[in-house]
Amino acid sequence: MARGGRRHEKIRWSKLYTFACARPAAVSEDDRPHTLKGPGFSRVVQCNHVQSCQRKSLCYPSNYISTTKYNIISFIPKAMFEQFRRVANLYFLLTAFLSLTPLTPFSAVSLIAPLAFVVGLSMAKEGLEDWQRFMQDIKVNGRKVGVHTGDGQFSYKNWQKICVGDVVKVVKDQFFPADLLLLSSSYEDGICYVETMNLDGETNLKVKRSLEVSLPLDHDVSFSDFTGTIRCEDPNSNLYTFVGNFEYEKKVYALDPGQILLRDSKLRNTTFVYGVVIFTGHDSKVMQNATQSPSKRSTIEKKMDKIIYILFTLLVVISLVSSISYAVIIKIGMPHWWYLQPDGGSYLYNFSNPALSGFLHLATALILYGYLIPISLYVSIEIVKVLQAMFINQDIHMCDDETGKPAQARTSNLNEELGQVDTILSDKTGTLTCNQMDFLKCSIGGVSYGASYSEVEIAAAKHIASEAFSTTENSSKEEFWASAGGSFSSSESELEDGLIAMVEKPQKPAIKGFNFDDARIMHGNWAKEPNSATILTFLRILAVCHTAIAEPNEKSGGFTYEAESPDEGAFLVAAKEFGFEFCKRTQSSVFVRERDSPTEEPIEREFKILNLLEFNSKRKRMSVVVRDENGKIVVFCKGADSIILDRLSKAGRTYESETVKHLKGYGEAGLRTLALAYRVLDESEYDAWNTEFLKAKTTIGHGREAELERVSELIEKELVLVGATAVEDKLQKGVPQCIDKLAQAGLKIWVLTGDKMETAINIGFACSLLRQGMKQICIAVDSSNILSLDPEKAAKETILMQLTDAYQRVKEAKDPNAAFALIIDGKTLSYALDDDLKHHFLNLAVNCASVICCRVSPKQKALVTRLVKQGTGKTTLAIGDGANDVGMIQEADIGVGISGVEGMQAVMASDFSISQFRFLERLLVVHGHWCYKRIAQMICYFFYKNIAFGLTIFYFEAYTGFSGQSAYDDWYMLLFNVILTSLPVISLGVFEQDVSSEVCLQFPALYQQGPKNLFFDWYRIIGWMANGLYTSVVVYFLTIQVFDDQAFRTEGQTADMAAVGTTMFTCIVWAVNMQILQTMSHFTWIQHVFVWGSIMTWYIFLAVYGEFSPVISGDVYHMLVEALGPAPLYWVTTLLATLACNIPYLAYIAIQRAVNPMDHHLIQEIKYYKKDVEDQVMWERESSKARHLTKIGFTARVDAKIRHLKWRLHKKVATFSVQAMP
Repeated sequence: MARGGRRHEKIRWSKLYTFACARPAAVSEDDRPHTLKGPGFSRVVQCNHVQSCQRKSLCYPSNYISTTKYNIISFIPKAMFEQFRRVANLYFLLTAFLSLTPLTPFSAVSLIAPLAFVVGLSMAKEGLEDWQRFMQDIKVNGRKVGVHTGDGQFSYKNWQKICVGDVVKVVKDQFFPADLLLLSSSYEDGICYVETMNLDGETNLKVKRSLEVSLPLDHDVSFSDFTGTIRCEDPNSNLYTFVGNFEYEKKVYALDPGQILLRDSKLRNTTFVYGVVIFTGHDSKVMQNATQSPSKRSTIEKKMDKIIYILFTLLVVISLVSSISYAVIIKIGMPHWWYLQPDGGSYLYNFSNPALSGFLHLATALILYGYLIPISLYVSIEIVKVLQAMFINQDIHMCDDETGKPAQARTSNLNEELGQVDTILSDKTGTLTCNQMDFLKCSIGGVSYGASYSEVEIAAAKHIASEAFSTTENSSKEEFWASAGGSFSSSESELEDGLIAMVEKPQKPAIKGFNFDDARIMHGNWAKEPNSATILTFLRILAVCHTAIAEPNEKSGGFTYEAESPDEGAFLVAAKEFGFEFCKRTQSSVFVRERDSPTEEPIEREFKILNLLEFNSKRKRMSVVVRDENGKIVVFCKGADSIILDRLSKAGRTYESETVKHLKGYGEAGLRTLALAYRVLDESEYDAWNTEFLKAKTTIGHGREAELERVSELIEKELVLVGATAVEDKLQKGVPQCIDKLAQAGLKIWVLTGDKMETAINIGFACSLLRQGMKQICIAVDSSNILSLDPEKAAKETILMQLTDAYQRVKEAKDPNAAFALIIDGKTLSYALDDDLKHHFLNLAVNCASVICCRVSPKQKALVTRLVKQGTGKTTLAIGDGANDVGMIQEADIGVGISGVEGMQAVMASDFSISQFRFLERLLVVHGHWCYKRIAQMICYFFYKNIAFGLTIFYFEAYTGFSGQSAYDDWYMLLFNVILTSLPVISLGVFEQDVSSEVCLQFPALYQQGPKNLFFDWYRIIGWMANGLYTSVVVYFLTIQVFDDQAFRTEGQTADMAAVGTTMFTCIVWAVNMQILQTMSHFTWIQHVFVWGSIMTWYIFLAVYGEFSPVISGDVYHMLVEALGPAPLYWVTTLLATLACNIPYLAYIAIQRAVNPMDHHLIQEIKYYKKDVEDQVMWERESSKARHLTKIGFTARVDAKIRHLKWRLHKKVATFSVQAMP
């Protein structure tokens, strides 16, 4: 490998320097204060000395990874175990074994072949999927990376050959082959930039930094005599923590996550790095996190198991009846039937011991009647679900035009569950909103700036406008949406109560992330404001207090910013537009170009960064300690308003009251807010704090984070409030319309968000989850006002009282149109989810039209989802886009991930993924409705046809004295489930549509057929079973009666058993295929080919099979050509049986459509007679009826408005009548 060294050039990509505070001080080997001992800290890595790490006592795994489920040895046993875990397959395996004994009524081939086909097909599917994983593993394990081989020489090796302790060299845009300790990089400061998309889904670059002591290791030759020891934690799954020591040159250095490069992350914007391997293969953190998603089964699949058990019970019962009857017949009749007695003694026909004969006959009966159990059901359902998932993936109406991301069914097991959802639990940020921030408003020095309006404010103004103006009943909601999509005219804006033109929707900002408009501080005018000094500090905090990266943009000549969050990016863009452009970062400084006015040249100012206190979800703030050009040391801090306001000094609260008012207003406008503050330090104060901070930084052990937090608190206090920012997280396109449609479909929608209550409420208004006139129930507890020896008990009692009172209010509401919204915060929710309160909370929540949970943690999201799922017993769907949504996505019956800007963790944990929330409407209302009905009808038909076929064998058994004689040839039995009836039922499961997708969206109430389980309830299942029973009776007795005592050929011959069996089988094939034609509502050429092709296949098989030698075809030799084909009685019997079997079902459907039609029946008739085109009034009327009565969504707003107008009209009429009375 070519010899390499550090590129000594001006730092262009040094976006986040190695802060002095992050460089742990070295301590001597002899008096080091921190040791790593005990369980969990046993790993020892001898750097550049692989042989030591390969000792048997250490047993470190190789870097070979395998994500496959099987290997070449385990595939057969493990795959077969998976297949025979299914009770039906286990039963058929037993019958296959019995077919090898004299007890079988069929040939071994006819029983083994179907089982082998079904199990083999399923195993082939498993094997193909695992082979694809294996090929991916080969590709990954075969990647090349430079490894130190000795004497300062590096050569390329496959990833799988890397060992713990190896020194590797990774170059730009390569993935890290294992978990590494960063030793040095191509930059003098030892920094590198890492993309962790494969780990956490985040697209922003992370900065990693090496220890100062290893910076000289910057050339290949420098590793010729390099040695060192790493003592660290054992392998674990936590991506964000690492505890360890680096022993080098007789000194010990503390390690933290900032020096660790994780496998499968990628090196970016850095020429090369050197690192030593710590964790390999399945010890690496990414592989430790490679856990499988929880196994989920649909409601229909669980119910199908119960039906299988019922059929097993039926099978056992009729087998017992058969064996007992056989024993009785053997005992009574066999001694007199000398001509039927076998030549030699046979225990199967031993009239002296009929009990033994009957017992042995039980095994024969279990095999004979086994066709009651549909052997191909499981494999057919798997095929259908895979094809359904393909249609979901290829639906162009669920493909985002901007990103090109389609919907993806990540599992096909839950397709039909999409059609049975009762409750949707949704995240807000990034799910209902875009997670793309626009800087909209700010408060500086007690003055609010920003004349632009948020979408929430515009929606509220439009709502007020719509209430102020007259609304006719025939106004359609499409017209409203059209008007809402554009801007209001001036006449519409001037409302009776003095509304001004603030409702005019602003144009889309030309600058991404900046939608601010206020001439007072734009274009350098801030310098003319009375509080210009405060504004200057505010803008400097925006430009300096961050961890973003400034990248030169060659096209625009400016800079683009790669920030850790969309909020931070919006702040930098805002600072730039205000004249404070962050332009570069060096080892120790941040440079900002400050421009006081547009005509002046910008002045580049340097701010030396002394310390950085990073933001995390627990701290909810970040700070930087800087030294400006005048030598003054200042702490710049930004964070959640509740956190910052608690840390203000008495002198720093000058603007507090005004700022709090502005923050409340911003929250009501649906904006996300942060407070900004600063503190000036003197040198001695800073030196004392920095010494303590460095000591905390080098602390090793679990108490390190707590110690850092304690020290950070010392400097992040006595702050001076400067102001606050307000950024808008816009609603995603189509969210209000989607929520309205889902509400019309009868779905309940809960919002679980980490935002504060005011923001969540106003987002609720913007997306129509809340509306004017809806009674809000806010459940909250203020622990500061609870004076008790047991505050927790007192808080629970307070919450219980609130829940009980609210429940009584909801139940006692006399107005049927009254709507209630439940709003609860995370602190109160932590009590409400306790065992003694959770059922009270759930009872109240399910009786409210809308539920919003604010300030909730990821764990609380999962707990709420579990409570709804288990408490209601109905299907839940959770949808989110971030890592904090993974818990509820995995907990819900169905998890949907949004492939947005927060990364792909939610998608990777989900069952289905979509790129926008609005696509959830089509996923559920269209695909969910279709998949539910298809699978339900398919399973019911499967049981119908197998009962119809299997019971004819039982009847024939009784007719022949339960002798074990089959009515059908072995090959008939083999073909029935596998060939002759399989493709039509698959076409039913894949292509059936009761109504088109457009009609599904026009008539959303059709969706309720799924949650109500109208097509797979016990009434319908038993009905289909009864239909199968009826078909079996008609086919058997009609055939027997026709062929019993008369000739069926012109020569006068009577029918033998083979002719009767073949005729009976023909009637079954025709009857069940005609039945499926009646079941279908939507026909394509594929259905016709499969149904009619199945019938033709039967005749082709019968003709070809009959041409074989009698040794092979047996009694079926020339059966169709010479015996049945020329006989009119055969064709007449087939016709009569087919008509007799299907006319009752046809009559039932006709009567149901005429007397008690279902919703889709009416729509089908309207579409068939083209009434939707010829009679638009009737079509609109039926469309308005076909929506579920809802109290949320835009439609509920319209209904409430109509009721209000009717009430006003009624009041006016009543007043006029009173005045008219003499």
